[in-house]
Amino acid sequence: MKNGLRYAKAYPEVGIGGRPLKVNQLNEEELDELANFQPTLTYGRTKQSLVSEFIPAHVALYNKVLRFYGYFKETVNESQVEHYRVRLVQILYFLEDDSMLVMEPPQNNSGIPQGKLVCRHRIPKNDIGDCYNWRDLNLGTNLAIYGRVYRITNCDKFTKDFLESEGVIVNEPEQEPIDPYLAERAKREAIALGKTPSSFDKRRQYLELDRKVLRFYAVQDERHEMFGECRKFIIHYYLADDTLEIREIHTANDGRDPFPLLLRRERIPKCRDTIPQSFPSVSMEITENEVKEYFSPKDFHIGQSVNILGRKYLIYDCDNFTKAWYHNNFGLTEFTPLDIEIKQPELPKKVS
Repeated sequence: MKNGLRYAKAYPEVGIGGRPLKVNQLNEEELDELANFQPTLTYGRTKQSLVSEFIPAHVALYNKVLRFYGYFKETVNESQVEHYRVRLVQILYFLEDDSMLVMEPPQNNSGIPQGKLVCRHRIPKNDIGDCYNWRDLNLGTNLAIYGRVYRITNCDKFTKDFLESEGVIVNEPEQEPIDPYLAERAKREAIALGKTPSSFDKRRQYLELDRKVLRFYAVQDERHEMFGECRKFIIHYYLADDTLEIREIHTANDGRDPFPLLLRRERIPKCRDTIPQSFPSVSMEITENEVKEYFSPKDFHIGQSVNILGRKYLIYDCDNFTKAWYHNNFGLTEFTPLDIEIKQPELPKKVS
């Protein structure tokens, strides 16, 4: 009761057991101040965050593909060579539309159709109609697609970073099993070849040494024979394919036909005596099976006499490129040319 009137209390004053409750009561001034309080005058206006522009999934995730590596085992019936084969596959998951594609990299002489095993589309994972999502893919898990079970073994770096950014714990990669038939076939092929692979093959030799030619200056001295003379030649050695050619140096009024080549460009064997006499050289070309050794750059030096197809050539000089090439590859530093000038004998003086 207050002033003879009954009014309802806004808050309880007595608690359980009749104990008085301590309640903060506001007076009239505090109520007026609280009613007229404006937070914007003290803290300023609140800043509303800008609404980000909506980007659809097919634009934000365009050309973003998750790549998983895996395999599946296929049973081989009615074969004594193999009982099963291991086929390696790549599983591609397109984030823009949640579609998937399964493809098998082609192998040489596999004898089975390879390429796309499952075309790109959304693949169902159960009979209810649910489709596979990127959350269902992880390393070390099995993936059943249309009755065939694929084992996921590894993924690329982009896929691993994407899954970890979404909170997925990526399992450790697994080792793919070895196909026993392919392993046995690789052993047979290695035994059949019987050659140690070289890092410097013919293709690399052609690409690196094309248009690089060694030039040697040589003479053919036949003055010890009847009507013999000393003739000068140029020997070209092509490093790209290890072939030789011999050109004769003509002078004015030397009495010889100015034909360009004495020996056309070809590979020359060092010794033709090793070729069997029964070999039909008239109708067949000589191959590496008949020739044991061909001429190489190590057979040419200044001051050395070279026997090419029964004729001896004395090398007396070479050009600057040849000197630099021998210095870089063989470490030679002595390139002093030989003096091959023919000194005419002095005529006896006439005595008066």
